Amino acid sequence: MRFRQVHLDFHTSEAIPLIGASFKKEQFQEMLQLGHVDSITIFSKCHHGWAYHPSEANEIHPGLSFDLLGAQIEAAHEIGVKTPVYLSGGLDERLARRHPEWLIRDFDAATTWTKGYNVPGYHELCLNSPYLDVLLSQVRETLSRYDADSLFIDIVGVRECYCHTCMEVARNEGKDRRDKAALRSIWERTYATYTAKVRETVEAVKPGLPVFHNSGHITRGRRDLARMNSHLEVESLPTGGGGYDHFPLSARYAGTLGMDYLGMTGKFHTAWGEFGGYKHPNALRYEAALSLANGARVSIGDQLHPSGLMDEATYALIGEAYREVESKQEWCTATRSVADVALLTLEATGVHPKAQIEEGATPGSDAGAIRMLLEGNFLFDVVDLESNFSAYRAIILPDYVPVGEELRFKLEEYIRQGGKLLATGWSGLDEQGERYVLDLGVKHEGLNPYRPDYFRPLFQPGKLGKAAFVFYSQGQRISLSGGTELGRREDPYFNRDENRFCSHLHTPNSETYGGPGMVESASGIYIAWNVFDDYSTKGSLILKETVLFALNRLLPDKTLVTSLPAQGVVTLQEQREENRLINHLLYVSPVRRGDGIEVIEDIIPLQDTKVSITTDRNVASVYLAPQMTPLLYQQDSGVVSYSVPVLECHQMVVIAFES
Repeated sequence: MRFRQVHLDFHTSEAIPLIGASFKKEQFQEMLQLGHVDSITIFSKCHHGWAYHPSEANEIHPGLSFDLLGAQIEAAHEIGVKTPVYLSGGLDERLARRHPEWLIRDFDAATTWTKGYNVPGYHELCLNSPYLDVLLSQVRETLSRYDADSLFIDIVGVRECYCHTCMEVARNEGKDRRDKAALRSIWERTYATYTAKVRETVEAVKPGLPVFHNSGHITRGRRDLARMNSHLEVESLPTGGGGYDHFPLSARYAGTLGMDYLGMTGKFHTAWGEFGGYKHPNALRYEAALSLANGARVSIGDQLHPSGLMDEATYALIGEAYREVESKQEWCTATRSVADVALLTLEATGVHPKAQIEEGATPGSDAGAIRMLLEGNFLFDVVDLESNFSAYRAIILPDYVPVGEELRFKLEEYIRQGGKLLATGWSGLDEQGERYVLDLGVKHEGLNPYRPDYFRPLFQPGKLGKAAFVFYSQGQRISLSGGTELGRREDPYFNRDENRFCSHLHTPNSETYGGPGMVESASGIYIAWNVFDDYSTKGSLILKETVLFALNRLLPDKTLVTSLPAQGVVTLQEQREENRLINHLLYVSPVRRGDGIEVIEDIIPLQDTKVSITTDRNVASVYLAPQMTPLLYQQDSGVVSYSVPVLECHQMVVIAFES
């Protein structure tokens, strides 16, 4: 897998003529070189269902008069650029219109992706239908005829489907179509069968060829699904709705799976399918650097014009980012993350069943936790139930983690070995929500009757003063049971409702003691509110200061300490074969414009960013990469300290050890 990939979308309607008429090998090559591209994903078949080459397994686009795929592969390979080949899997609008009986249907028998045919858009096909054999024949033909360097199949995954084929299977197996949990096994089996048959087809033609099945998301906690791929491509377009926190959440999990992976962003101002949209070069520089800092390689999405002419403005833009990536690759190969903290992701554990009944919300706890960890400059991974907990010094159970017997045993063993927990909200309660199955130094007294209520810390919360702070999220009523109180709950006078209210928003603090709100024990620290979910929606500073105080108390000698401001990102990657650590420092300030679009334009350099790293190895040198500029450093009592004179967007610092 290369470092500097372009994903060249080419979803082109049959209503457009003269497809590829302006394609020229020399111009294609010039643009790849301008963009410093070393791999480009090109199309065999698009979402509209057309092939971009002569085909018996498919139909060539009616506006295309030559073998465009073959010409692109020849041109790229001639200049040493790899060519993964793309086939649209779940979408094939040509066949969707000819075979509507092959389409995925929702519970009400409506089509998915696009509802019906009265609005423009694609319609997703069921891989439990005869369409699978058609797709496999297209894969076989493409790989037999073309020198593909890997295979990318798009719009696939475990899909809920109530089409007549899936429902016939359900009837034969005695499953009730109203029972989604029972039908899940059919949908899982459909996807597993598809990936197995693709692998079988590939091995018969090109043994060992890498294959990636793109569902748009790497499901945390589903390692079985991840391993149906040869590698991972983490799709994350910050301007497409996910923002700049989305990629770190996905990447910090993907990096724990032991698979090569890349981060896929786009050159677009918004999202896929946008013609004539361009990011500021600084945005693409930052997004590429963010991939490197998280141990990933980079892919940038583009969309080829129907004429086949590569857009010079796009490849000049991509080249701004990839020129830097090319200079940094040496320090980004064969790395592994160094982390003190593990976030046990809710996507893997599921939401506490009692919390689902009481609150009925889709929590943003993972996102809130990621934001706090990034702003607090902690070294962290995102983990699932299969992860090795002993690799981390502290584990976060964010807000809603149900602790069954297997997880309880694993966590208790972790605590016995000296590990610490930060548990919040519902986390740690039994399934009935009545008692804590872990010894967190507290006793459960029930669901807190007041919301919102107030937290009065018994410590200095960062730069905030002494006060009682409003916490908006649902809280648990607790009493001490062997723990030490770090902060107290205070009740409002009453809950705001139709019978009584006060002021514009919520009821003021009555200063009545409502029990402990934050407790320390031998196991770690427990906070009695859903603080991470609250932070994802409200972003209150006191929430972050409370969590950062807890983590710093649990980690008195963190691996890394830095003066980097809250909007920065810091990671530490180890290159074992090179006997060195790579400290990545990033700093930009995205601004929100329009309807939820985060934009990066100006990058303000930071001066004299200080870093200290705890290590038991003797340091031979510290230098900036790729500049190769030596840095002054001190090593004393197992801590190496240095200062980065100027940080502009992204800077790597190499800590090389004595042999």
